[in-house]
Amino acid sequence: MKAGRKVFEYQKTRRYFAQAAGGFEDLAAGELAKLGAAHIKGGFRGIYFQADPAVLYHINYNARLVSRILAPLVSFRCRDRDDLYRAGRAVDWSALFSLDDTFGIFANVSGNDALRHSKFAALCLKDAVADAFRSRTGRRPDVDPLEPAIWLNLFIARDKATISLDTSGGSLHRRGYRRASVEAPMQETLAAAMVALSGWRGERPLHDPMCGGGTLLCEAMMAVCRIPSGYLRPRFGFSFLPDFKAAVWERVKREADEKMTPLPEGLISGGDIDRDAVKAARINCSTLPGGGGIRVLHRDYRDLSGLEDQAILCNPPYGIRMKPAGDLALFFKAFGDFLKQRCKGSSATIYFGNREMIKRIGLKAAWKKPMRNAGLDGRVAQYDLY
Repeated sequence: MKAGRKVFEYQKTRRYFAQAAGGFEDLAAGELAKLGAAHIKGGFRGIYFQADPAVLYHINYNARLVSRILAPLVSFRCRDRDDLYRAGRAVDWSALFSLDDTFGIFANVSGNDALRHSKFAALCLKDAVADAFRSRTGRRPDVDPLEPAIWLNLFIARDKATISLDTSGGSLHRRGYRRASVEAPMQETLAAAMVALSGWRGERPLHDPMCGGGTLLCEAMMAVCRIPSGYLRPRFGFSFLPDFKAAVWERVKREADEKMTPLPEGLISGGDIDRDAVKAARINCSTLPGGGGIRVLHRDYRDLSGLEDQAILCNPPYGIRMKPAGDLALFFKAFGDFLKQRCKGSSATIYFGNREMIKRIGLKAAWKKPMRNAGLDGRVAQYDLY
């Protein structure tokens, strides 16, 4: 670090913020603890924690349940646009990125009378960053709202604001294996949460009878084979931190990669009635190292002789994914009958995008948990099938 350069907030406290979707907080906090985080405390839409650089890199590379890890740069009183602009203009942005790097800003605003819209607040900060560069160099870096080199976050709650650097470099749910997509896919972090909640650890076969694009299959494989969640990500935002330690990052990555194990034959399989979904699932699974060992068949679950003594995980159609549109109540009743009659000794962990369908499946849940998926206020339920 150059002499005279200001120290950023995270450098003084080693405190970071992990964003997590609603319903994930407790699971995510437990995962952070296992990955080495300290002094874990819940916050608004996420979790605060402390970590040294190695643990920060380790969490970004391996966490399956959080979406971003933010490193606070500056916190300040923010009553209006002028306060925001002054604070943003005062940051030494050249300590983080150069004129050749594109940047993007995402903001969350609540309870501020003068700054009511997150997009307007983000625009104000963008102007401050650009003007700070221009005043020092006569030029400004370009903004990329989709795939910037560096992401900045602005959080305003009433009259307090924090500007952070996104050390993840974009949402961590984007693992990199989704090369082919289907309509209304399940978010990767939700699929990872379902795998964790199911209690499955590879002790018996796992099957998804309505696998769609294969997200649950991929997350199950990554968990059981210890494939880091960031294995396919080309870069992380923590490389822009002024105290980034490349040698430490290489060691963290190497140690995690060395723990990967091959997929046992026949352990994970899936199927779907939609040919396009089966094709997409095969492409996505094969993107993972050894993922070609996941068997995905084109078939209706009702044509299966049974799924006994297995872990069943699935995200059934809930309206958006019904092609053609059908009677959801009848669909879930038939699926519940299949589970009762042909899946003895198994457990079924199911995501209900439409919560009303829980009562239609005709089974008593061992537990139910609220989980959000792309704006849907759904539920995950588990059924023990005796």
